[in-house]
Amino acid sequence: MLAYILRRLLLIIPTLLGILLINFIIIQAAPGGPVEQMIAKLEGFDAASGGATGRVSGGGGEVAVAGSTYRGAQGLDPDLIAEIERMYGFDKSAPERFWIMLKNYAQLDFGVSFARDTQVIDLIIEKMPVSISLGLWSTLITYLISIPLGIAKATRHGSAFDVWTSSAIIIGYAIPAFLFAILMIVLFAGGSYWDWFPLRGLTSNNFDELSLGGQILDYFWHLVLPVTALVIGNFATLTLLTKNSFLDEISKQYVITARAKGLSNHQVLYGHVFRNAMLIIIAGFPSAFLGIFFTGSMLIEVVFSLDGLGLLGFESIVNRDYPVVFGTLFIFSLFGLLAKLLSDVSYTLVDPRIDFDSREN
Repeated sequence: MLAYILRRLLLIIPTLLGILLINFIIIQAAPGGPVEQMIAKLEGFDAASGGATGRVSGGGGEVAVAGSTYRGAQGLDPDLIAEIERMYGFDKSAPERFWIMLKNYAQLDFGVSFARDTQVIDLIIEKMPVSISLGLWSTLITYLISIPLGIAKATRHGSAFDVWTSSAIIIGYAIPAFLFAILMIVLFAGGSYWDWFPLRGLTSNNFDELSLGGQILDYFWHLVLPVTALVIGNFATLTLLTKNSFLDEISKQYVITARAKGLSNHQVLYGHVFRNAMLIIIAGFPSAFLGIFFTGSMLIEVVFSLDGLGLLGFESIVNRDYPVVFGTLFIFSLFGLLAKLLSDVSYTLVDPRIDFDSREN
């Protein structure tokens, strides 16, 4: 097992390089880079007005500097444009910029945000508590609801309980999480009916003045609506996956044999079926957590005015803030690869019969 883990850790390096290279090429081809946006600001135009051409229009002229052509730069000193290119690192060729980025990342130096003039790692650390709060609690609650519900549906397959819960699950799955968020704001956050929960942020303005118990209550009070919206939008898949996994195991021969020996349904279900059926659930945990942690919470962050990693990543892409885009991409990809390795290791903890070393030979 140790040899397998070491091989997987070594494979992370070329995988990360491939992810960064592909995204670097895509970003270079995307229109409206930071140089164009700075020229637009100097000329007094909207930075996003470059359109499909990838150049900022409005000046009516073109200026060629350091091998690049920028529309809308008429009247600007070419030396100024060259200085802007140097400031953003675009005075170097794309391969050279990529190589410098890799060397800096090897030293865990993710650079400085173009838009915020702050170290990328400091920005990520600043936004991390919001995303951790949303991702951790919504994932835990989703699993605590979905696994027991999936088991109950499997043991009552075809019953009225199974039919009605399946209907509710399908409805919940069909409606996006952000629509549930808006509905809960209207109902419970002073929109049109009750004003029971806060509308924005993770803490109240007087949070520092509260006692420890009061701070804990205030924190969870602010989490009720966003976490509920995420749970409603994400528990359907896991519930049905749990149900189908248990149904598949219940029909196998070893279950029939265990019942023939006189074991109760509880002993069969939790002593034999549970361990095998939970393998696929454990395999999906890292991706489920990362999906909510890094991407699924972006719209929820917007609706509830929560300044987390999802919103940071979206704004960075819109603003062409390349250091933040690639810094977050590197960290998220690394976490994702490590989480996938962790799920494989968890397989062996649940079922020692699984041997990844022998599978690879």
